[in-house]
Amino acid sequence: MRSLLSLLAVVAVAYLALVLLVYWGQSRLMYFPQQLLSDTPADIGLQYSTVHIATRDGETLHGWWVPVPQAKGTVLFFHGNAGNISHRINYLAMFKRLGYHTLLVDYRGYGQSSGTPSETGMYLDALAAWRYLIDVQGQAPAQIALFGESLGGAVAAWLAGHEQPGLLVLASSFTSVPDLAATLYPFLPVRWIARFQYNTLKSLESVTCPVFIAHSPEDEIIPFEHGQRLLRAAAQPKQFLTLEGGHNSGFIFMQPRWIKALGAFMDEQMSEPPNQSALP
Repeated sequence: MRSLLSLLAVVAVAYLALVLLVYWGQSRLMYFPQQLLSDTPADIGLQYSTVHIATRDGETLHGWWVPVPQAKGTVLFFHGNAGNISHRINYLAMFKRLGYHTLLVDYRGYGQSSGTPSETGMYLDALAAWRYLIDVQGQAPAQIALFGESLGGAVAAWLAGHEQPGLLVLASSFTSVPDLAATLYPFLPVRWIARFQYNTLKSLESVTCPVFIAHSPEDEIIPFEHGQRLLRAAAQPKQFLTLEGGHNSGFIFMQPRWIKALGAFMDEQMSEPPNQSALP
């Protein structure tokens, strides 16, 4: 009996140590930034300019402004939790084909942006990028589509709930960090110890613009159910595209259908003539 109690005590202490380790190390589990830029839009033949955007709290964001002739509108792109903007080059080719300017910007602590990643900080980054498009590039809010990939979906949805964009796109996004963590780590009390929320589902309660959601049943990181729950929470008009492939390969496998489905939805929902003053 004493041996059993001793074993249980050891297990309890080890479990508590694991919980504390996860609690204090959540930033390392959440963010995987890379500083080195591997490519630029010029590598795929796109004209672009480098931009530096100041945030309210004194950070400087690095990004790329990629204009196209006779643009229908503008895409403000928010990437996922790993890498940097140089790993999202192929999206730029798609947006050009669809006929939209693109602002691709790194969060604080990613790529050449200053600072350290944080949830509050990323929301400030999103606001700064939004203001840049309106104040510097002269884009009308209704002609800006917010595109969020994975973690970027939570950032885009938050911004869409606080501003009035023309459209919101959520690609392979989760409902919230606690929801996702509960799936990935069912043996931990993640809802009690989560220091991050990124509550996409809650943000959708305040979103009034059209919403396009894409997710794959084969996503090995963010379950397909997250995309379906987001769809149910979104107001009309809305559309869902079922992807193929894993979390980081669905876009590659589905590129033709991406272009056709997303392009048709954007053209239908963002039909007003955009401001063309942003062209060089």
